[in-house]
Amino acid sequence: MECPSFRYSCLDFVFTVVGVCTYLFDVGSDLWVATEFYLHGDFFWFGLVVAFLVLSSLVVQMFSWFWFEYDRELEGFNTQSAAEKIIFGGEGRLRLRLLHVLHLGFLLRHISAVEQGFSVWWRGRQDTEYAAYVTHDLSMLRLMEAFCESAPQLVLLLYIILHSGHARPIQCVSLAGSAVSIAWSVAMYHRSLRSFLVEKAKQGWGSSALYFLWNLLLIAPRLASLALFYSALPLLGPAHFLLLWLPLFLWAWLQGTAFMDSTMGEWLYRTVVAVIWYFSWFNVAEGRSLWRGVVYHSFMVTDSAILLAWWWENREAEVPQTHTLALLMALPAAYILGLLLKGLYYYCFHPKLRPPPAREEDEPDSVNNFRLFPLPNGSSHTQVSLPTPVWSLQPQAGSASQLCNKRMASLANIFYSSIPSIAYTCLPNGNTLSPGH
Repeated sequence: MECPSFRYSCLDFVFTVVGVCTYLFDVGSDLWVATEFYLHGDFFWFGLVVAFLVLSSLVVQMFSWFWFEYDRELEGFNTQSAAEKIIFGGEGRLRLRLLHVLHLGFLLRHISAVEQGFSVWWRGRQDTEYAAYVTHDLSMLRLMEAFCESAPQLVLLLYIILHSGHARPIQCVSLAGSAVSIAWSVAMYHRSLRSFLVEKAKQGWGSSALYFLWNLLLIAPRLASLALFYSALPLLGPAHFLLLWLPLFLWAWLQGTAFMDSTMGEWLYRTVVAVIWYFSWFNVAEGRSLWRGVVYHSFMVTDSAILLAWWWENREAEVPQTHTLALLMALPAAYILGLLLKGLYYYCFHPKLRPPPAREEDEPDSVNNFRLFPLPNGSSHTQVSLPTPVWSLQPQAGSASQLCNKRMASLANIFYSSIPSIAYTCLPNGNTLSPGH
């Protein structure tokens, strides 16, 4: 079975270009804020802003480097673009490593995505699989960057504004940049996951808008609650993060994530998942996620309520009580509305991938309408011939070479599945072997 036809459209190119612009705007505004703090002698705030920038960039560069290393082993990957030939050939690999050490690897991926998209959209290049491959990786890296850099920066700037009692214009610009970066990253991630469905062409703006809206209504109150708590009890902020991050990290480990191709990469992934969970829900395990989501949101609602209660008891006396009461009611209301819209999305717009009932007239050696999944050890993948293909992670022998991003494919499997996955192993004779046989 072949991958779905990743037709790279003009809209995909626009999403990529806007994503690059929002990323540069976010980073540029944060650097401007850091410069303003330094020039005004606020060296502590300057150090915190720079620290968030450097640490988040380091995490993203590590993921980017890991994925470049994994992809070098894919057959045909290095021949897709002249740029990649230069990067991977001979001393090019050393230059690529140097770019990541200089924290320019992520920017290189942005440039590569724009280059590939331009070649497909403007020059009419027919092989669109590589452009889609690069865009899928970029959407995941943008999501990680948003919750490792933009979300903490937004909380920090809100805290600084609440602590100082006034906001400089550049601080408001940086707040807007971080908010736009988070919003666009969520939208790009959703569009990337939808591209793995056969009915991608049926994706409407209503589904994407509703997905973005309920994420916004869940993320914004969480960020505001953290900022309010930190403004009243700043010394307890780091302790609160560590007390939550550790159990969230253990939860990711207990769910047996298998996203990366190396042990070190997988532990890094679980570390980042715990950071994302500190701000928002992110599904990382196959099967029904309803109860995991209920547990997570119940925990977040309880934690945010405790944070707001502590802020209410320790807030500054000069803050008007009418404003604080309005804020205290608005944040839980927004979160509850977000949960209701999330339920509406999953009920009305969220596709379900189910294997239809087996037909009696099927041949014994044929398997119909089952999804494709990587095996637990990550060494081989399902390859089954389907009448209506969903996707595969490797092309069949003798077929045209197609690149299918198995990292995003696995996340799409998790996000759109409503039943546990079924894996099949390809035998040398071309037949398939299901678990238990």
